[in-house]
Amino acid sequence: MGTLAPSKRQLAWVFDLNKCIGCQTCSVACKVLWPGDDPGTEQMWWMTVNTQPGRGTPRDWEAMGGGYDANGKLQLGHIASEEEIGGGWNFNYDEVLRSGRGRNAHLQKISGSKTWGMNWDEDEGAGEFPNAYFFYLPRLCNHCTQPACLEACPNDAIFKHADTGLVLRDEQKCKGAQMCRRACPYKKIYFNKMRNVSQHCIGCFPRIEQGVAPACVRQCPGRAAFIGFRDDEGSIVHKLVERWKVALPLHPEFGTHPNVYYVPPLSPAPLRPDGSFDDSGQRIPPAYLEKLFGTAVHGALDVLRTELDKKRRGQGSEVMDALILYRWKDALGHLTRDPADIAWN
Repeated sequence: MGTLAPSKRQLAWVFDLNKCIGCQTCSVACKVLWPGDDPGTEQMWWMTVNTQPGRGTPRDWEAMGGGYDANGKLQLGHIASEEEIGGGWNFNYDEVLRSGRGRNAHLQKISGSKTWGMNWDEDEGAGEFPNAYFFYLPRLCNHCTQPACLEACPNDAIFKHADTGLVLRDEQKCKGAQMCRRACPYKKIYFNKMRNVSQHCIGCFPRIEQGVAPACVRQCPGRAAFIGFRDDEGSIVHKLVERWKVALPLHPEFGTHPNVYYVPPLSPAPLRPDGSFDDSGQRIPPAYLEKLFGTAVHGALDVLRTELDKKRRGQGSEVMDALILYRWKDALGHLTRDPADIAWN
C-alpha cells in the first residue's frame, strides 16, 4: 500500500456554482490536452460538468463506495464499468459526408456505450413545473489531502507532489491493479486498457511548473473557476475557503479531505399555484444541498444571501466583489503566465 508524504503547500480549486453555465469549455479544454486522442483514452474525461440533480458520470458514482469510514479506515468500492462510464463513440461520418446518399443518410452512433455518456442526463434536473430546478457541477480529481487512491495502490505508483499537493502518478510503477479506482470515492480515475495503466487528472502539472493556470480554470468563459494555494492569504481561493467559508468540499463524509471546493448555488423562491413567490422557501431543496456539501452549506448560503443583499443595497461586500471577479486574472492566483509565451516541447 502507498505511503502518504505530506506536502509543503496545497493547491486548491474553487468553482462558483452560481456562475457555471454548463458550457463544457473546461471539459473540452481538458480533453484536448489530457489525455487527448491517445489510444485507450476514448472514454476518459478528466474534467466533467454534470447536471445536478443527476446520475453523473460514471453513472451513479456517488453510490459506488470508496474513501474512508467514520473511523478513518480505508474502504474499497466498485470499479465503474465501461458502460457506466459511457462514451468512446464512433459515428457514421463517412456514410453521411462521403457516400453521396445526401438526405438519405443520417448521423448515428455505430459503436460505443449504449446506455450512458458523460452528459447523458444533461439539463434534466428535478422538481415539477413550475418549480423545476437544476445546476451544473464541474468535477475533476480532488487532489485530496488524504487520498484514498494513494493508500490503496499496491505498487506505490501514486504520490502527492511536495510543492503543490497535487496527486500524481508514476506510470512506470503502475501495474494496472486498479485498486486506486476502487478506493477513489469520486470515481475520477480511468483505466487505459491499451497501456494497462490507470490515469487521472494531474492538475495540468506541466503548465503549473511554468506558472500557467490549469486549462479548466484559464479557459472558463463564465469566470466561475478559481485556483490558488490554500495558505496564500492574498488568493481568492484562500478567502473563499478559509476566511469566508463560502466554498465547500463535495461529499466531505468520504473522508479524503478534497481540495476542490464549491460555492453552493442560490435559487429563487418556489412559485405557488397562483403564480406568486413563496419567499419562505428555496427552489433547490436545502436537504439536497446538505447531501452534497454537508451541514456547513446552510451557513455558506446565509453568508452569500447576506452579502448579496448588501451589494444590492449599494453597500460594500468583499465576498461579492471576489465572486464577481472584475479582473479575470485574479482567479488564477500566482499562475498568471500566458501559455502562448512558452515554447512547449
